[in-house]
Amino acid sequence: MFLQPDHEKKEANSVAHTNANMITNQFPTELEQRNYKRWLRTALYAVFVLAGQATATLLGRLYYDKGGKSKWIGTLVQLVGFPVLIPYYLICILSKNPTSNGNHFHPKKPSLIVLSSAYVGLGLLIAGVCFLSSVGLLYLPLSTFSLIFASQLGFTSIFSFFLNSQKFTPFIFNSVALLTVASVLLIVQSNGSGALPGVSRGKYAIAFICTVGASAGTGLSFASTQFVFRKVIKVRKVEALIEIIIFQCLVASCVTMVGLFACGEWKGLRTEIEEFELGKVSYVMTLVWTAICWQVFAIGSVGLIFELSSLFSNVISALCLPLVQVLAVLAFNDKMDGLKGISLFLAIWGFASYIYQHYLDDYCKSNTDDPTA
Repeated sequence: MFLQPDHEKKEANSVAHTNANMITNQFPTELEQRNYKRWLRTALYAVFVLAGQATATLLGRLYYDKGGKSKWIGTLVQLVGFPVLIPYYLICILSKNPTSNGNHFHPKKPSLIVLSSAYVGLGLLIAGVCFLSSVGLLYLPLSTFSLIFASQLGFTSIFSFFLNSQKFTPFIFNSVALLTVASVLLIVQSNGSGALPGVSRGKYAIAFICTVGASAGTGLSFASTQFVFRKVIKVRKVEALIEIIIFQCLVASCVTMVGLFACGEWKGLRTEIEEFELGKVSYVMTLVWTAICWQVFAIGSVGLIFELSSLFSNVISALCLPLVQVLAVLAFNDKMDGLKGISLFLAIWGFASYIYQHYLDDYCKSNTDDPTA
């Protein structure tokens, strides 16, 4: 048996080292490609959130400005558009793609009772949130409404801390504090100076409280949706995302319909349609497109929870604030006084504070994952 010369050993080791490097270099490439697709989906969901929320909010304001008076109709249009998602949901179910989102792990499916309870709970919560927000939108200027609603980021942070073990860093705490102060500053306008024409101080105060309640409920619904994904559904498939939207909106729509008929507002709908300033066709189209836009927002917001977290989803929603502010001034001649300017500045500062924390998290994660670190 012959011994291998030293130079041949070195050459063999060099080839083996080169092959190992090639394999090592290929793995990050595949990982980077997977992350690229994930962030591409995240960007698409973010666009859905921004476009859907801004357009739906403006259309909701248009409905009330041009003669709409029904709080329950304003609630229903935020929920009743879910049938447009059913065809896509059926396609996802029939295709049965086992590699959806690159996940090959199939955990045990939750029982029908547990899943139904989760959907009913989320549906009832969302119905309450939509009703409170419709009351706020009825009596508040759009710019004031959107600034108060920005506090949902703070509520989401708190609920995510308890439900999803969201870490609470100084920058996130700063974000919560700033957004809360930005909302509270608007209380001084309860003397009526910031109210819509014909809105009394009492109605303004009720609208303010309802909007704060809607903001808190939104934060709870975002955190609860993430909790349901982690603890109940436990799968990362597109059909799971669409399914939770469809069934929670179905429950919420049924509850809203009961409220609409129970309070008797349905009796005045014919008169409301006839007296709508833009005409009957515009009345119907305003409600239809409002419903569709809210479903676009729902896909985007739940999609961001699905891909990342409830807090990140709410941050993107808060990013819509400056856009709605500008559009409200242009479209509805809302006033941008000093207090609103300060509130807007604090809200943007709070948003930037969270984004900086997200940057720090990504930077630390990239250094930890770097094999050369």
